[in-house]
Amino acid sequence: MRFEYRWAEGHYDRLPVLATELIDRHHAAVIVPIGGAPATVAAKAVTSIVPIVFNMTADPVELGLVASLNRPGGNVTGIAMMGVELEAKRLELLRELMPGSTLIAMLVNPSNAQAETQSREVQKAARAIGQQVLILSASTEQEIETAFAAFLRERAGALLVGADTFFTSQPAMFVVLTARHAIPAIYPWRSHVDAGGLMSYGANLLDAYRQTGVYAGRVLKGENPADLPILQSIKFELVINLKTARAIGLTIPPTLLARADEVIE
Repeated sequence: MRFEYRWAEGHYDRLPVLATELIDRHHAAVIVPIGGAPATVAAKAVTSIVPIVFNMTADPVELGLVASLNRPGGNVTGIAMMGVELEAKRLELLRELMPGSTLIAMLVNPSNAQAETQSREVQKAARAIGQQVLILSASTEQEIETAFAAFLRERAGALLVGADTFFTSQPAMFVVLTARHAIPAIYPWRSHVDAGGLMSYGANLLDAYRQTGVYAGRVLKGENPADLPILQSIKFELVINLKTARAIGLTIPPTLLARADEVIE
């Protein structure tokens, strides 16, 4: 068995070419897009025959990738990590962390097909609890810096970083910018917190990747992706970095600490 890896380095427009290369040049037996919705959509657009086993946070039914969660049909199946569905929960956690913040900002990547859904769900949740939300957009490193400048200009009290593969690939940049300006931020994945970010809430990535590998193995052994139901993550974790909290002069509420699955001292 041979593994071929391709990475678009955050440039989602490159994904169709990379997927085509894997199929035409390397005759891939199965494609495993773990770069979220953009990678899966790109792979599906170039083949309706080669099996695709995805790992992403978007709703595959909403994106038109599968007919249903129980009976996907076609050549696509995989693991749905509920990234978008958890955005409202992350907003609640930020509000609990910063109850006095009249304005909370959310950063989304407009190149991601789920950006509009992310924004809509968070704004809906914000209205329900009387929270004002500022939506910021970025799809490049320079635009991330511009978004942080807007955050400071609008005097937002905290930042919700939306689930997006490009953002996930930039933990150091987010850690530096939030530390420089003492910004409380919550992320979808613990990788940012391990790198020095403040707080994360989302699916356990290692467990989700393991499930993806199991499904890819079943497809390679001859099972039809059309018959393999979409699996949803069942393991979620709240991780808090106390060292970072102290560095930006923030006290974590005891009730929040008590619910954390892991506290980094």
